[in-house]
Amino acid sequence: MGSVFVERLALKQGLWWLCAGLLAGAAVFVLPSALAPALLVGACILAAAAALAIGAQKRDERATANAPGGENVSAALPPRAREILERLPDPLMLLDDANRVILSNNAMVAVVGTDTHNKHVSAVLRTPALLEAIERTTATGEPASVGFSVQIPVEQHYQAYVTRTEQTPRVTAVLLHDVTANLKAEEARADFVANASHELRTPLAALSGFIDTLKGHAKDDEEAREKFLDIMSIEAGRMRRLIDDLLSLTRIEQNEHVPPQDEVDIHGAVQDAAAALQGLARLDNMTLSVTEANGLPPIIGDRDELIQLFQNLMHNAIKYGHPGGHVWVSLATATGTIAPPGRHSADSFVAVAVRDDGEGIPREAIPRLTERFYRVDVRRSRERGGTGLGLAIVKHIVNRHHGRLLIDSKAGEGSTFTVLLPALQHTISERTLSRN
Repeated sequence: MGSVFVERLALKQGLWWLCAGLLAGAAVFVLPSALAPALLVGACILAAAAALAIGAQKRDERATANAPGGENVSAALPPRAREILERLPDPLMLLDDANRVILSNNAMVAVVGTDTHNKHVSAVLRTPALLEAIERTTATGEPASVGFSVQIPVEQHYQAYVTRTEQTPRVTAVLLHDVTANLKAEEARADFVANASHELRTPLAALSGFIDTLKGHAKDDEEAREKFLDIMSIEAGRMRRLIDDLLSLTRIEQNEHVPPQDEVDIHGAVQDAAAALQGLARLDNMTLSVTEANGLPPIIGDRDELIQLFQNLMHNAIKYGHPGGHVWVSLATATGTIAPPGRHSADSFVAVAVRDDGEGIPREAIPRLTERFYRVDVRRSRERGGTGLGLAIVKHIVNRHHGRLLIDSKAGEGSTFTVLLPALQHTISERTLSRN
């Protein structure tokens, strides 16, 4: 509305000077000849003034349109609108008709850097597919969408949306949406299905083979039948454990975003987990001991999940420790200053460490230990009945409890898995009263 008014005002000013000149020229033919020369000079002056006024108006318009960095467009953004754009969580960039940057919000600055104002977009974004989409949208006004990846400093994947305004001065907007988490989740799901299918296919193939053998030439061989039935029982147990772990992992993942609400005595939970595995430790002639700890603060957690967490860690220590060796479980408090940073902070933590005296884990394998179906020693893991899901379950239980999992291992010296869980500073009744 304001721009229309300005254009009309400029037009009226130009026409006024033109009309005045034309009227003066017409007066030359109407008024007495004595006055004609003076009026003719005046008409020329008025016409020249009109031409100069119109030319100056056009020059002002062109100067405004060509202001460096699209200053006219940038200045047209109200402060409140600019603040909203700056606070958007997704990266946003605004470009003028010449594809120079007039605005990069905070999220975009984190992606491309701070010095972007008045630069051509090709100096800021280096992805050819995205630059082509921007050029096409700027020229035609048709919206575009293109995906691209950034490898440095870490691999990230974006979906870019490009659109242009129709009103002048035209502005092209480039909006980036980070789809890294979605792509990684999709890859993880695909890997999960492939790995789960592979893990189930092997025991199923074994069962099918033994069934066919027992139906065929071995059906009357009692010794072979007993041997095959024992193997079939082992393979069936392997499938049962895998399915149980898959169901357990699915349940834990579904509840991972729901904080637990119960007050748990962590020492009691560790003792119960160890008691359930004492029989397994004796079968391998191993000693499983828990260091007594007094005065440990309680935590807020899910007791059943915590017992499962500690059982998985102790079970791994028994499986991969030296036969006849030792598994130590210790409990202690740790101050928040020595706990590694995470999404949540606390003044103190309860630390539960499970240490074995096994062969240790290669350092390069440690970051992958909590991946689904990842095994350092595939053959040994399957021989000991491992599913490759135990530490993945541990990771998700720790995440739900806002804790941290630390892994330390040296070749030939065994491994230590330490779980840090935020300690409860007040009892539930005290917290309830504080809310009221």
